[in-house]
Amino acid sequence: MNSILRHFKRKILAGSLLLIPVAVTYVIMVFAYGVVNDVLRPAIEASFAFFGKEDWSFPGIGVITAVALIYMAGLLIAWNMVVRMGNQIRKTIQRTPVVGMIYSSARQLIQSFSDKKTTGFQRVVMIQYPRIGYWAVGFLTSVFNSDSGDQLAVVYIPTAPLPNSGWLAIVPFEEVHDTDISTQDAMQFVFSGGIVIPEMIKSKKAT
Repeated sequence: MNSILRHFKRKILAGSLLLIPVAVTYVIMVFAYGVVNDVLRPAIEASFAFFGKEDWSFPGIGVITAVALIYMAGLLIAWNMVVRMGNQIRKTIQRTPVVGMIYSSARQLIQSFSDKKTTGFQRVVMIQYPRIGYWAVGFLTSVFNSDSGDQLAVVYIPTAPLPNSGWLAIVPFEEVHDTDISTQDAMQFVFSGGIVIPEMIKSKKAT
């Protein structure tokens, strides 16, 4: 009987390791699909109805339109005149109350993932959090000096399995440890709840 239970537990664990990441990926993709599609679909269907083409709508039209708009924006950015016009529009948006704050925050978040710099979401670090002796993986998002002259680091610590929420920790810079983990590996580590992790993590004090 005990051997049967052990066999059953092992198979359940093996099946969970296989299916849970698939299920989490599916839930995230469905959520993202629903958000993007539901934002654009009403406006597109209203445009079709205005021209008497109500039957032109189909499932996923919002996502397809979003991909097309992003692609067209990428083409337009290649034109210097469009870039200058875009800069003027961006400055106008940034000066707009409330809207400017939201736009600037979103733009900085996207740049944090794409810019080649030493802060943002490109630098994976480890700090002792929430107390000494407990280590947390996070992203070094910025570094600043306090009024006393101490150098402080702002580290974003994502939550598992969805990293869209987390904590901000402000710690002395000398307590931050750089790692050899890439951003992609760190995200896989968070998404999997710690199941997917490199065999060895090298760390050293940040410089």
